[in-house]
Amino acid sequence: MHILLVNPNMTRSMTDRMHEIAVSVAPSGARVTALTAKTGFPYIASKAEAQIAGALAYDLIAEHAEDADAAIIAAFGDPGLAGARELFDFPVVGMAEASLMSAAMLGPRFSIVTFSPVMRRWYEDSVRDAGLLGRFAGIRTPDLHRSDLGDLGSAMHDQLLELCNAAVVEDGADVVILGGAPLAGVAQDIEAEIDALVVDPISAATAQAVALLSITGADGFGRRSTKPIPKASVGLSDKLAGHFSHEHLP
Repeated sequence: MHILLVNPNMTRSMTDRMHEIAVSVAPSGARVTALTAKTGFPYIASKAEAQIAGALAYDLIAEHAEDADAAIIAAFGDPGLAGARELFDFPVVGMAEASLMSAAMLGPRFSIVTFSPVMRRWYEDSVRDAGLLGRFAGIRTPDLHRSDLGDLGSAMHDQLLELCNAAVVEDGADVVILGGAPLAGVAQDIEAEIDALVVDPISAATAQAVALLSITGADGFGRRSTKPIPKASVGLSDKLAGHFSHEHLP
């Protein structure tokens, strides 16, 4: 089993942390290849940035797709997820959708806690797009946006705990999702101090990728009726252009 972990922002330290978590969740013998965008943004905080990040994710996946069995788009807003599922012949999982679906299976109501108020509307839209607004207890964020996203687990430990416990006590959440790549791994550090289940999105995404492969196998995706018709392109990388033209197919 070979899973691509695709970070469509440029911060390698986030990729390394998410890779460490994914390897710990993936079954023994599975290979997880971590990829980081070479252009774009240090982190993704808007839908406009996500549009660009989605295109960068396509390039990264196409470059390594030949021997891959699944891919994870390792950014909480799931940039490019719908298009990647059309384009590539294996399961593609998004961090946000995977954590939302997992949370809905773990308890009746879930909340999202994240590190910045600028994410609020976008993440609420992610819940709507997943069809889970009826199970959503709300989103909790700090009042101010942090410009320094290094080691948020330590820098925001007390604030994250306060936000998570408010989501449980005041909003009625049974499950709390810690949303955003900069918070990868924080769930494992603080879950013992929260009276609810806590979901780490990259753990959820890795588990979902493994589960989808066990359900579908790796060979059925090329037969999808929704696959885009073959089309020529200009200016794309050769490997990405090959997926649009179907020249990558045997």
